[in-house]
Amino acid sequence: MSRLHCPLNVVIAVFLPVACAGGEATDGTGFGGPGTVPMMPTVPMMTATTMAEESSGEPATTSEGGETDEAGETGETGETGETGDSDGGSDDAGLTEAAEGGCSPGNLDCPCLPLDACTPGLVCVEGSCVTEAAVCGDGMLGGDEQCDDGANNGDDKLCKADCTDQVCGDGALGPGEACDDGNAVDDDGCSNVCVPAACGDAVVQMGEACDDGNADNTDACVGCQAAACGDTFVQAGVEACDDGNVNNGDGCSAACAIEAPACGGNFTTSWCPQNGTNQQFTRCESVSNGGKTCNNPFVRYGTVEGGVPAQHGSNNFTAWCTQLGFAGFNNGVSYGSRPCDAPQGQLFGCTSYDENVWHWCDWQDGVWLNQQLDYHTCNDGTQITSITCL
Repeated sequence: MSRLHCPLNVVIAVFLPVACAGGEATDGTGFGGPGTVPMMPTVPMMTATTMAEESSGEPATTSEGGETDEAGETGETGETGETGDSDGGSDDAGLTEAAEGGCSPGNLDCPCLPLDACTPGLVCVEGSCVTEAAVCGDGMLGGDEQCDDGANNGDDKLCKADCTDQVCGDGALGPGEACDDGNAVDDDGCSNVCVPAACGDAVVQMGEACDDGNADNTDACVGCQAAACGDTFVQAGVEACDDGNVNNGDGCSAACAIEAPACGGNFTTSWCPQNGTNQQFTRCESVSNGGKTCNNPFVRYGTVEGGVPAQHGSNNFTAWCTQLGFAGFNNGVSYGSRPCDAPQGQLFGCTSYDENVWHWCDWQDGVWLNQQLDYHTCNDGTQITSITCL
């Protein structure tokens, strides 16, 4: 039998007559002899296993079942078995894995979004989103800035020069603040809401004995001091009078109790206290009508004498008579010319200035207690020359 010599790398899918170019029979007769029928050689089928053997020169590894191990297939890399996938996933898969791990792409210290993008206020640096460097005063909020109004920043503005919010207690006097001493102490002159301490704010400040949050002068706290006899204010339910001193014998005792008038309802040429006032007294140049009429009266206030009462719409003769211990006024008063040269001075009746009860005041400016008299133009027929009480 003749043998064929063919290259091993020829894969024959079907059995066909094949003649090798330039082939010879082993017996030396050849194929072309007359009457000779060429032989039909049998060529084994080339399988994947034999191809692998031909390519590598080593036998393929088979599994226990006699099948070829799939790991030996050409072009297979990695465990997934997908041809050409060297890292097991794509970039999009990496972002998904980051999000599933609790770090959302584009956020702080997380991977950047596509095109190196990050959420506002962050920038992409080496694949991660980091805080953008802030510049205070550029009008853009960044970093740890609380605010940034650009050129409008200032320690006296809502956004301070260091890009922090204006708050009470920061030591900077901002809009709406009347004071700011840099602390949250409420009783040191500037309260913890940045308004100056004041009597009546219901907070006991330095120098205050009390603060009941009101301006009532008849309760136990008067002018942020404890009410006391001699403060000129009658404490309701406690004092019957308060003439501003703690003297006895002047109509209001040292315990702020009403005393019987020293003059006993009779005018004298000595100083008679006007009950209920703060150290105001009346005396007469002469007395008539059984002590009921005072001629050319003078008035003293504290230590200052020489007051000359004159005609005025605010005069209250009933109050004057009862202060001196009389039952009332009998509508008897006369006017004439009297001098009032310094240190004397003209007076008018009032309920303000030195105290709020009716009393005599300086014609010039109202204030008189322990102060000189200022109005000296008298002798015009309007000065009181006599007053008669009941």
